[in-house]
Amino acid sequence: MKKNNVVLLAIILAMAAILGACGSNQGNSQATDDSASNDQLETVKLDIGMLKLTSSAPLFIAIEKGFFEEEGIEANVEWFEAAQPIAVATASGSVDVGATGITASLYNMVAEGQKLYIVADKGREQEGYSSSALMVHTDSPITTIEELKGKKIGITQTGSTFHYMAGRLLEKHGLSLSDVELVPLGKINAMMETLSSKQVDAVLLNEPNITAVVKEGYGKVIAQVGDEIEYQTSGIFFSQKIVDNHDAAVRFMKAYAKASRYYYDAVLVKENGELVPGENYDDVIAIIAKYTDQPEENIKLGMPYMDRDGKLLAEDIKTQIDWYLANKMVEKELDPATIVNTDILDEALEQLGN
Repeated sequence: MKKNNVVLLAIILAMAAILGACGSNQGNSQATDDSASNDQLETVKLDIGMLKLTSSAPLFIAIEKGFFEEEGIEANVEWFEAAQPIAVATASGSVDVGATGITASLYNMVAEGQKLYIVADKGREQEGYSSSALMVHTDSPITTIEELKGKKIGITQTGSTFHYMAGRLLEKHGLSLSDVELVPLGKINAMMETLSSKQVDAVLLNEPNITAVVKEGYGKVIAQVGDEIEYQTSGIFFSQKIVDNHDAAVRFMKAYAKASRYYYDAVLVKENGELVPGENYDDVIAIIAKYTDQPEENIKLGMPYMDRDGKLLAEDIKTQIDWYLANKMVEKELDPATIVNTDILDEALEQLGN
């Protein structure tokens, strides 16, 4: 009897060892499969149109830190000098992704049937952060927005984000666009040059150009736009082509969200109302300086606000459309739902988790 018990026990132990080995192999097989799944991501080349602005920081970071590469995205950057051409290039499919200001021309293109989607935040005006500002020459006696009545204000283009900001700031202070002369100058550099030479009384600029002008000594800030209005200045745009390639679109958004979190945690965290440099502060500053061709000291003085997860201030899109309609810069009624697509980012964030 004892002998039979011993044999039975030996059989049980042998079976347990076999089952354990199978379970281990299954676990190793699953790990191998997961690794292979990551390694076998089909590489997708995406052309990204952008400007050399601090607000493009998450894109710079995603390139430099390999976040795009991790998601099988080969990012090819195409540089532009103004917002409108980026929107045109995205709608036409010349670039897959556009990263720039949200303008009247963009709304008009969508109203006319062109396909373009705002999918994520790329910079917004937020109280307490320097992103865009109204500036005058250091020699100017102008100290308030009210004093701009009858003056010349330099902007890039009619219907641009700078045009919108000028109008909203004037209205908040009891003026209107008809009370000033707006001077379209085409490029940001041209605005800086005309302010320096006093050909205009004021300009609207964004970082890192605000800091550069202040440091060079020919301009001073009279109003930070974020302290005056909450405004979704810029966005990430998707062409129809990348929206149709859903897998690539989600992968791009995962990389972008990772980079947005990296940026936010490094430079936008506040304690007791003051910005506190994060663990990767120096890394982020160096990356932005590299891509914007600005000294690191300039970059440190003005970091635009962005949502940590890249989420769009979607309700502001309707506010913008209504304003452009009222000022006859948008020609047709436009439902914000036809231009805003936050589902792709939401899916990416769900996959990323916290």
